[in-house]
Amino acid sequence: MLTKNAKILLEKRYLRKDEKGRIIETPDQMFRRVAKAIAKVDERYGKTKEEVKESERKFYSMMKNLEFLPNSPTLMNAGTDINQLSACFVLPVEDSMESIFDAVKNMAIIQKSGGGTGMDFSKIRPKGDVVRSTGGVASGPVSFMRVFDIATEVTKQGGRRRGANMGVLRYDHPDIREFITAKSEKEILENFNLSVAVEDRFMEMVKNSEDYWLINPRNGSKVEKVNAREIFDLIVDSAWKNGDPGLIFLDEVNRKHPLPEKISTTNPCGEVPLLPYESCNLGSINLTKMLRKSGDGWEIDYDRLEETVKNSVHFLDNVIDANEYPLPEIEEMTKKNRKIGLGVMGWAEMLIRLQIKYDSEKAIRLAEELMSFITRTAREKSVELGEERGSFPNFERSIWSKNYECMRNATVTSIAPTGSISIIAGCSSSIEPLFAIAYIRHVLDGESLLEINPEFEEVARERGFYSRELMEEISKKGSLKDVNVPEDVKELFVTALDIKPEWHVRMQAAFQKHTDNAVSKTVNLAASATRKDVEDVFMLAYELKCKGITIYRYGSRAKQVLYIEEKVRAKPEYSGGCMSRECTL
Repeated sequence: MLTKNAKILLEKRYLRKDEKGRIIETPDQMFRRVAKAIAKVDERYGKTKEEVKESERKFYSMMKNLEFLPNSPTLMNAGTDINQLSACFVLPVEDSMESIFDAVKNMAIIQKSGGGTGMDFSKIRPKGDVVRSTGGVASGPVSFMRVFDIATEVTKQGGRRRGANMGVLRYDHPDIREFITAKSEKEILENFNLSVAVEDRFMEMVKNSEDYWLINPRNGSKVEKVNAREIFDLIVDSAWKNGDPGLIFLDEVNRKHPLPEKISTTNPCGEVPLLPYESCNLGSINLTKMLRKSGDGWEIDYDRLEETVKNSVHFLDNVIDANEYPLPEIEEMTKKNRKIGLGVMGWAEMLIRLQIKYDSEKAIRLAEELMSFITRTAREKSVELGEERGSFPNFERSIWSKNYECMRNATVTSIAPTGSISIIAGCSSSIEPLFAIAYIRHVLDGESLLEINPEFEEVARERGFYSRELMEEISKKGSLKDVNVPEDVKELFVTALDIKPEWHVRMQAAFQKHTDNAVSKTVNLAASATRKDVEDVFMLAYELKCKGITIYRYGSRAKQVLYIEEKVRAKPEYSGGCMSRECTL
């Protein structure tokens, strides 16, 4: 069932190797290794050998059939000597040299085992501020971020995953301008995604072009009065130029956080807002496997989806206990809240098979219906596990204690970018539309993978307009926009750059409405997009209550993970993908 590209990726990064670098397991053995290691946790909760074997069978079947895949560290490390299984971490960074370099060390430890880190640098005193212990002046948060960036670069050189960081700074930090424009310099902070943390207050001040004070985090003193509109325009301009920074809407994040503690940052791709030292275990359901034939078409198999969701929540909860954590503080925080993030991939293909346009009201309604079902079912399973195993320790302090007697996990759903596991599953990434009908994907170590949509080829053959000349023409353009194919096919196989930006945002908001954590989604813009387009996207995301927003204008970075190649010539292999700053991770 694995595509050629999936096999290449597995051999390069996932399958176990001996000391000489020779592959010593097959993909099937990898799935068996992971299933056995995760199912073994059931023994701790009094399950019999037969019950443990049944869990192992279910876990193995889901992965082997590509119905569900966990995040990459779990596939890579479960049942091995490393056994660090989490993808997402948040580390605190305080205003001291000791805290900053402790965070650098902890980041390197995490990234060595395949995890990504998010950090809020807002507590670091601004550039030029006094350092009383030495009589000198501070260099500011951006200068220290370069230390993290270099450490990540060194750490990732021998790794199986790219080093990944999220760097966040509050809108009212005195160094906010330097942070916003940090990536205007080439080869600076290349291992970071950047996001400005904003509050409702800021967004409303932008609308009214009001002034506000930048505040020194060291002592709370007012440093400079600035215009909100000017700062916002600087964010828009920088995002238009290179995709960074995005925005994190802090008030919306914390309104929906089930615990009283305030969150200030997220994991590298933005799908999991986390407290300091928290980690999260992610996994995604392949929606292309959740369909069944109905007459001449397809329909969603909700019975199969329900079973898969429940087995996936069981799997992810077990991962928390099977995990060997890189730091004791992380183990403590993770087990107090037991956050998991179950998401989806293959959304574009599901819509195609259901004959629903991505950029349509029907697709938006289905997104809400589908994600509501997944979260509701996942929560039911979390309650069931809570009855069997006990609630997460902070349950009584959470919002869940008001309406439930128990709950195993503080959060259950999250929409991750699925950049790598969607290749293994042979489907499109996350909830993204098709990036193109044909494109090139760059992966670790400079490998380039050709990806051509097999769904389109199947339709073209069935409808009788397939030809080699047609496929060659499409491979040069990526899109069907200016290709001679039926109009209904053009509408159904709409690509990321064909879709108006507002539909990207509306789709993100539809999934966010029923997702516990957050949604990693990139608004893909054509190279011709204007700064006004970026501004409109940011404002719409705020109005629709997204927890964060990211844009990427095609070609705005010298290094781009997905691109359309005029010389693409190959046998179709695999569809899907997203073009985003997230996928660079």
